[in-house]
Amino acid sequence: MSSINNRKVAIVGCGFVGAASAFALMQSGLFSEMVLIDADRLKAEGEALDISHGLPFAKPMTIYAGDYKDLSDAAIIIVTAGAGQKPGETRLDLVKKNVGIFRSIIPQIAENNKEAILLIVANPVDVLTYAAAKLSGYPENRVFGSGTVLDSARLKFILGEHLDVDSRSVHAFIIGEHGDSEIAAWSSANVSGIPINNFCEMRGHYNHQAAMKKIAEDVKNSAYEIIEKKHATYYGIAMSVKRICEAIMRDEKSILPVSFIQHGSLGINDVALSMPAIVGKNGVESSVPIDLSYFEQQELRKSADTLHAVIHDVMETEEE
Repeated sequence: MSSINNRKVAIVGCGFVGAASAFALMQSGLFSEMVLIDADRLKAEGEALDISHGLPFAKPMTIYAGDYKDLSDAAIIIVTAGAGQKPGETRLDLVKKNVGIFRSIIPQIAENNKEAILLIVANPVDVLTYAAAKLSGYPENRVFGSGTVLDSARLKFILGEHLDVDSRSVHAFIIGEHGDSEIAAWSSANVSGIPINNFCEMRGHYNHQAAMKKIAEDVKNSAYEIIEKKHATYYGIAMSVKRICEAIMRDEKSILPVSFIQHGSLGINDVALSMPAIVGKNGVESSVPIDLSYFEQQELRKSADTLHAVIHDVMETEEE
């Protein structure tokens, strides 16, 4: 008999990303109970109080600070805990610090809850998703990362602006690492089923190569630009977390580019990275093959190799 409360979510880590995610989830109406856990208990209590004061304008909900025992019946456990990315620092620079933090957090989660879905949001998300899967002992379909859900949203937003069209009508994925080796999958990009280049020409844009290069760079550099200007990014990722939780809680079977461990697709093995997947109540239900050009496939393998080296370097050195 499952002890899971399907209306309960837990957030581990109450920094900017955790707090913004909690705020977005409070407004979503998806849950009736939310527990916030942080190494700094007072910070978690403050965030819980602050967000709770908006409840008269939202739906009834219990929001409180707790400890690891309080997540025993949570349906989704969202992990945002970790050191933040500093200006000039890549997501991969963070890796050793944050894998160290995960070595203390993930076993405590697994000890208290064996049935939840573990959604990893802390960076570098691909390496930490892999680490969480190995450290938790959960089935792989129930451990995945926010991956390139936000990067893909950034791509849709920038394309929407470029083409002067609703970004919700743009269908395009960023795949691979959530970071510097990410790939814009132009081969499968379209606007409501119309191939992207055709739609561009319809809107008076003909210089495809230059535009694709610039847009992909803008997407990749968005986080760096935001961090430089305001020292952290949190609203976009909070909305991405809300979107993933919707797909899980409503069993939507939505296709989202989340980060999960790959097993042989396009020759990529034993590494977590983002590919489109069907996401529903069981987590990642299946990966979705998308059309990629030969060049995109090569770039994806390179992205996988970058991550593979980091994952195995950090997991092995930590174990020694």
